[in-house]
Order: sequence, then C-alpha cells, then structure tokens
Amino acid sequence: MTSPFSLIVSQGRVADRTDGALIGARRTAEALGTLLDITPTVIGSPSAAITDDWSTALPAAEATLTGLRDAVRHAIDAGSIPLLATNTCAASLGTLPTVAERHPDAVVLWIDAHGDFNTPASTDSGYLGGMVLAAACGLWDSGHGAGLNPEQVIVVGGRDIDPIEGELLSRAGVTVVPPTESTPERITELVAGRPVWIHVDWDVLEPGYIPAAYRVGAGLLPHQIAAIFAALPVAAVRGVELAEFEAGDVEVPERVSIELILETFQHLLR
Repeated sequence: MTSPFSLIVSQGRVADRTDGALIGARRTAEALGTLLDITPTVIGSPSAAITDDWSTALPAAEATLTGLRDAVRHAIDAGSIPLLATNTCAASLGTLPTVAERHPDAVVLWIDAHGDFNTPASTDSGYLGGMVLAAACGLWDSGHGAGLNPEQVIVVGGRDIDPIEGELLSRAGVTVVPPTESTPERITELVAGRPVWIHVDWDVLEPGYIPAAYRVGAGLLPHQIAAIFAALPVAAVRGVELAEFEAGDVEVPERVSIELILETFQHLLR
C-alpha cells in the first residue's frame, strides 16, 4: 500500500545553536522512512552550530528555507501529506506560509513549550526560532511569506512565554492552551472539525523523554501527545512537522527517543 505521506528532512542549519538537532532530524527521518517504506527528500547541507542573531541566521538559511517551501508545495500539489523531520522550529518559516496558501482553512496545532511569537522588536535573545509563528502571522517580514491567520493557531502545551510575547499572542487572537488543559477533548473542541497542520517541538514534553535544546519543566508526557493525535480524524491531517530532537544527549539513549517519536506518530496512522 502506498504511503499517503511525502517525507521531507531538513539538513541545513536554520539558526541552530547546538549540533544535535540536525542529527536528530536525520535520525528521525531514517526511522520514519523505514516505518513507512518511503525515501526522504533531503533539503540542505549541515553546517556547524553557532549562537548568532536572527538578522544573521535568517539570510544564512535562505537556501534551506526556500527548499523546504518548494518541497512542501510539491508534496501538497501531488496530493500527498507532507511529513517533515526538521531541526529547529525556525525551519517552519519556510513551511507555514505555504500551509496558509494551500490550506487556508487549516488550524495550526503548534505543540510547543514556547509561543515563538516574538518579533525583532520584542525579542531579548535574538533567536530566530522564537519568532517563527509571528512571522507566519505577518507581525514581521521574514522574506519568506506570511498569510497565516493567528485566530487559526493553537499553541498546545505553551508555558515558557515572555510577557511581551504573551501580549502579542493575546492581541493577535492566538489560543494558548497550557499543559494542564491540553487534553484530547479540549483540543478537538478547539479544532472543531477543521483540517489541521500539526507541528511538534519535543520541548513540549516533560524533560527526560525526548531531549530538546531548550528544556522546560511541567510539560506534557508522551502518551498525552499520542492521545491528542489519536483524537484527531485521520482525514483532517494536512501535514506534520516533528522538530527539535536533540540527538546525542547522554541522559536519554537515542534509540529510546526515536522509539517514542515513532510510537507517538503512529497514532496518526490508525
């Protein structure tokens, strides 16, 4: 049986401040490719991590972001479901505007400990990954498009949100659901039968399961993400992004993390 998914893996640096997420994206794509019996489309070439400002990281990622945009467009236009293994959330600068363009009625489930809704004017860290949703919603111009309706964005498991960022989220109409309220029932209520684009940053989890570069306590557990996936109608899923798996973490064996990623994802395959 032919898989409904087109597997895309980001291998170009997009504001990476650690080296593990590029490896994690590759390992995730290899495992998903084996599971689904499909060959990944590889976008970009790895380069060393560096702590740089968004204004430097953004032009450096131009080719990778453009490649991701084109790969997602090709997958959607071919009638398949994009399945992305990406390094950083900033890779979504290349995907979300295409989601807005091709699936304007879709809800974006941004399953993440962070709101990623800062702008160049509000960011304290200068980190590009913390600005991706704001760019896609048109609060600032990344050069890669916008068009996402913030009222169709649901941040699931959000808890590490700057005060100014929180104001921007509220003003824009983004729904933020804290971990204690991120139940399958609540999420399906908010989705309300609409098509969905799913983004998972693994730092949404309680630390100790799937390592990510930016760890935040009081997170969700893997089975809670799986339950949300299981509650979504299969036919409603328009795409999936799995981001920020920090491979090489000594506290969590890589095979354990990959097994958890696969187990969680398979709840969309029922």
